[in-house]
Amino acid sequence: MDVKFGTSGLRGLSSELVGLPTALYMTAFCRFLEERGIARKGDTILVGQDLRPSSPQIAALCFGAIKSCGFVPIDCGVLPTPALALSAMAQHVASVMITGSHIPADRNGIKFYVPSGEITKQNELAIVRWAEKLSGSVELQKGQAESDDGAAIAAFLQRAAHLLPEGALEGRKIGVYQHSTTCRSMLVSCLEGYGAKVLPLGWSDDFIPVDTEAVSSETVALLQGWAKEYGFDAVVSADGDADRPLVADETGLPLRGDFVGLLTSDFLGAEVAVTPITSNSGIEKSGSFEVVRTKVGSPYVIAGMMEALSQGKTNIVGFEANGGYLTGTAIVSAGHTLAALPTRDCFLPILATLHSAFSAQKPLSRLVTEYALPYAAADRIKNYAQERSSALMAYLRKSDDNLEQFFSSIGAVDSKSDIDGLRVLLKSGEMVHFRPSGNAPEMRCYVEAENEAAAKVLLKKGLGLLDSFKG
Repeated sequence: MDVKFGTSGLRGLSSELVGLPTALYMTAFCRFLEERGIARKGDTILVGQDLRPSSPQIAALCFGAIKSCGFVPIDCGVLPTPALALSAMAQHVASVMITGSHIPADRNGIKFYVPSGEITKQNELAIVRWAEKLSGSVELQKGQAESDDGAAIAAFLQRAAHLLPEGALEGRKIGVYQHSTTCRSMLVSCLEGYGAKVLPLGWSDDFIPVDTEAVSSETVALLQGWAKEYGFDAVVSADGDADRPLVADETGLPLRGDFVGLLTSDFLGAEVAVTPITSNSGIEKSGSFEVVRTKVGSPYVIAGMMEALSQGKTNIVGFEANGGYLTGTAIVSAGHTLAALPTRDCFLPILATLHSAFSAQKPLSRLVTEYALPYAAADRIKNYAQERSSALMAYLRKSDDNLEQFFSSIGAVDSKSDIDGLRVLLKSGEMVHFRPSGNAPEMRCYVEAENEAAAKVLLKKGLGLLDSFKG
């Protein structure tokens, strides 16, 4: 069974998840909820899904498993993950989201939520133990569920409508790349509600895996073409389940997700921002808040926010290099106090970033220039076997000699960080970070350099080193 938890949720091949693994893990989740006293038989569990071809079949299996465990499934349909989470938290019930996020359509996944929000890594282990205990005793059965009639979507749009002042985007022309993201219609209506002139673009009936952390050259070409053709102030989009934003400037060039997180944190007046080690190293110097670094993955960011909360801190937020934004405490925006939403959201960072630029009467590209973060770039090598990436990490960690020899063609090693993957600071001041994906056979490479040209050269060299390692 090639199904396991990654950085955010259960992931595996779609061909497997339309079978017994979904029934097994959904049953394990229900047993976990009951064992911990989080939910009782007869309680509801909300179920949402993305637009992958396999998602409706997986949802039907979840309905069946939930019913067989004595719970009541509620079908929230196709919607953003943060909309599902917001509704479930408001009702104090558990929920599951059928989504593979940004990964290709031949893979899918399930995100599990307890009434307080995302499950923790400790919760994952408990669910896995239940799955092991139940293995061989769970039957495969599809089911149906009563619809929530769009209540979760309506509540989420109402929240988004209170994030900015009325008419905040009046007179602005914004493109929305719709592709196959679950928020493709919601984002249009939200921006129009703030007075923007919105042009929907690129609707797709086929699933398109948009990765906001490593935007493909094909996607960049689309964005730049539209920006030039229509004269947009910005082009925005999101990944498959709409928990990660994509914001492109007036030229169609995507902004880095961690920069979007920085802008949003300043917009909210954050006291503490929790972000993974992969986010730009310049954030500490540029932001007006304390920065806490973690491993990659929203569960680690959430754990960091909870730790800050236990220390008596206020205005606690979190964000990732992919742009997903989380709030660990209630936020006040445009005169409204909104409940904490400790799961990734794309609407808040999109709106905050646009408002930050437009209220200052500056194009988005100028904000990037004024913050002057080290230039960061990232890419990945697909079909990089996890056995191969594990062997590489083991080799580099074995000795400093191995590390220095491996990087000798790029530069001399100054220091290293092993929080998540291997982040190497070179004596030149440049940075290279290798990190195996937690949910797909991919190897990611992140770099930072003085300027774009240097970063592109460094990224190419870093990817070359990864490709040359045979294991």
